[in-house]
Amino acid sequence: MTTVRQRKRVNSSDTSHQGLQAEKHTRQHVKGHSGTTAWWILTQVILGTPGLGLGLVTTFYVATLHENDLWFSSIKEVEREISFRTECGLYYSYYKQMLHAPSIKQGITDLMYDNRTESMRTINILARMNVYQEVLLAVLYRSLPFWTYLEPVYFYIYTLFGLQTVYVMALYIISWLLSGTWVSGLLAALWYIVNRIDTTRVEFTIPLRENWALPFFALQIAGITCFLRPNLSSFRQRVSLFVVFLSTFIFSLTWQFNQFILLIQAIGLFLLDCLDLVPSSKVTKLYMTQVLSLFLVCVLQFLNTMILGSLLLSFIMAAVIARKVQRGLKNGDLLRRILNLCLHGILVLFLTGIINKAIKKILNLQADEHIFKFIQAKLGFGSRDFDASLYLCEEPFRLLPFDTFQRLSDTLMFYPYIFALFILTITATMTVFHNLSSSSNGKRKEKKTNYLKPDISFNLMHTLLFGCLGLSTMRMKYLWTSHMCSFASFGLISLEVWGLVLKCFRLYTPQRTNVIRYCVSITLIIYLIFKFWPRLSEELSELREFHDPDTVQLMSWIKSNTPRNAVFAGSMQLLAGVKLCTGRILTNHPHYEDKSLRDRTKQVYQIYAKRSPEEVHSILRSFRTDYMILEDSICYERRHGRGCRLRDLLDVDNGHIMDGPGDNDPDLKPSPSPRFCDEIKRDNPSYTNYFTRVFKNKTFHVYRLAKKSSVK
Repeated sequence: MTTVRQRKRVNSSDTSHQGLQAEKHTRQHVKGHSGTTAWWILTQVILGTPGLGLGLVTTFYVATLHENDLWFSSIKEVEREISFRTECGLYYSYYKQMLHAPSIKQGITDLMYDNRTESMRTINILARMNVYQEVLLAVLYRSLPFWTYLEPVYFYIYTLFGLQTVYVMALYIISWLLSGTWVSGLLAALWYIVNRIDTTRVEFTIPLRENWALPFFALQIAGITCFLRPNLSSFRQRVSLFVVFLSTFIFSLTWQFNQFILLIQAIGLFLLDCLDLVPSSKVTKLYMTQVLSLFLVCVLQFLNTMILGSLLLSFIMAAVIARKVQRGLKNGDLLRRILNLCLHGILVLFLTGIINKAIKKILNLQADEHIFKFIQAKLGFGSRDFDASLYLCEEPFRLLPFDTFQRLSDTLMFYPYIFALFILTITATMTVFHNLSSSSNGKRKEKKTNYLKPDISFNLMHTLLFGCLGLSTMRMKYLWTSHMCSFASFGLISLEVWGLVLKCFRLYTPQRTNVIRYCVSITLIIYLIFKFWPRLSEELSELREFHDPDTVQLMSWIKSNTPRNAVFAGSMQLLAGVKLCTGRILTNHPHYEDKSLRDRTKQVYQIYAKRSPEEVHSILRSFRTDYMILEDSICYERRHGRGCRLRDLLDVDNGHIMDGPGDNDPDLKPSPSPRFCDEIKRDNPSYTNYFTRVFKNKTFHVYRLAKKSSVK
């Protein structure tokens, strides 16, 4: 009996001892794992420090250029506000309005029920325009003690300049993730700085929506690049996907063109999925992330119908439906798979058109029709109406000038970019052929993308699609050139690129590949620093001064000599400044994403057409206009060639023959009236009965409109 008890005690003791040993081993393992994780995090932070440093350098660089170009700290408040030209002034005016509101709640209410941006209309600014960033900055400025040491305008512009640090860090991370080395990220950041003219315009168009959005778009690309990396742990996948969601949401909230940019990205993911370059499950998750982000923005913008009727949502719905309907797309031989994929693409495009047309019909959506007219006219389809011509005649919406490539070549970025693009495109073609040619009768190989990794495939597709966009429309080049910095630096130090090249010449060894890629990259970094540091120093030391006395005089006169509730008509660009500097009510403004506003703008612009004084007066008074501002630079415009001057666009739209020598369409007829903006200056009684000149300088002429009852 005793022996049995002793055995039980011994067994119990052995079990306890084994348990203690196992627990001790587990603790040591956890401790070791925690130590490894902490060391990994510390290493990443240390290696990311150069990227942060160069981001801060970029912020200082553009802030100094802005200060030196305008002498911003020494000019008057009205001059600072005038420097926010065109739509920039409109956006900044809402930040100013929020600051001057009696309370934050009242400021938000005034934005939701705004009756000063468009005369005779009460609109919801938060629903129509992407100005949540201005609201947030105003709330922060009012809530925190910034006012004790920083003026409101500096808080605003420094925030935007500070986002350049986020931008550079994102490009640094993209290149680092693709290449596996922080040296590549360093080169990408340097290229962004030395190619500033072609990678950003933040220093002179500060409040522009793209300057808010593009840093987060770059962060989103970095998140997708990390998410698509092979052999990524489930935790890092979730973190990467959250970064993608958050950056996509902020990007979409800050730029009204978000849906078109994300549509191109969604098309790229669709192509990668069809070609077996990216796992389908990950593509679906990225689709859902885009949809969720857009729906949240839609809710914040009070169910903005332009988002609900976007091509992006229609395309994603069509892609998901087509995948459910068409099964076995990648079964059969090579020819059958190619045919199936072509039919699949046609079905997705057909469904996208049907779904989008149905949604727009239900919602009666016309807000974005001018963009599609512009695209059709640019591609040579359809007629060029007034709105499409207004875009096509502006230089930012024309083809990318050839001198851009000359500047990019001078910094030695364009050559590595083309080199990497060529090599990786060939590799992608081989990968696609391999994937589509693999036998479907047996068990298909698990690793189908053995030539090109999914994250590299995504960035290759991204640069190809946005390269086409940048080449076709100069204003969109910033979506391409910034990513070009990361892609070129990755290509220059890539194991994949150098390995393939050296294998072609039968010179490949891992050691030789590493030596060559690091030597070339470090040599180029040293070259960029020594060559461009003198130029950057010269730019930072060059001093200029803001000088626009005519506009300053105009704004001062309006503020001092007109009623606060006076309604002003004029060009979109000038009226944005009028709202910012004087707070007067406008007839029209530069935010063009509204059908009724576009129609109104064309009517107001009749002041530069060949119309009678009675017609112009009737049009302007229909919007309750009190004052009209005429600009000589528009009335006698020489900047554009014949056919692209604003007065020419109006003449063609009105069916009148254009001024000056040159051909006219046969259906155009002579106008019975002279050009209004020119003839009114002659002070003929037929004009003075309706309009009284109350202000004049070398650039502007302001006329007060007679009330209908006083017209003889």
